[in-house]
Amino acid sequence: MPHRSFVVHLAAAAFVIVAIGTTGAAVSAAEDLKLRFLDEAWNGETVPEGSQCQKFGGETGSPAIHVAGIPEQANALIVEFSDRDFPPMDNGGHGKFGFEIEPGTASIDVGSVPGHTTDLPAGFFVVEEHKAPTWDKAGAYLPPCSGGRGNSYYLTVKAVHRTGEETDELASATLEMGKY
Repeated sequence: MPHRSFVVHLAAAAFVIVAIGTTGAAVSAAEDLKLRFLDEAWNGETVPEGSQCQKFGGETGSPAIHVAGIPEQANALIVEFSDRDFPPMDNGGHGKFGFEIEPGTASIDVGSVPGHTTDLPAGFFVVEEHKAPTWDKAGAYLPPCSGGRGNSYYLTVKAVHRTGEETDELASATLEMGKY
């Protein structure tokens, strides 16, 4: 009998350790957002015709997206655009802009932002202009611009809490834009 009691206590102690470890991890780790394009032309495989940069005949802005799973403390979303195959334009090199939200917003549609400009619609703000070479106009978003070489483009959305100059990331997710 003493052996059985020891096993039960040991199992209970292990459960408490696992529960504490899990709770600690959940508190410190950022959650994942759920993202989807609002226009079905954005299928994640191929950048839609006309959605490339002006240099290659594009006329549209950033893809509009639906963002869900936003933590209730978030007061902004940061959207970063990247070219996975061209290192200078990866990790937000195609621009970063923000979108203000009310704390407690669980999901929201983020509309399109025009390319090649810092003149953004109401509610949007520039986080970092794109890093395109000098031939392009400055702006908060540079549409895919590889000239059709098959580069892979993606966007990352981060739900953040902004206070003055401080920005705390609460959740994030990546969505494949497709190849161009």
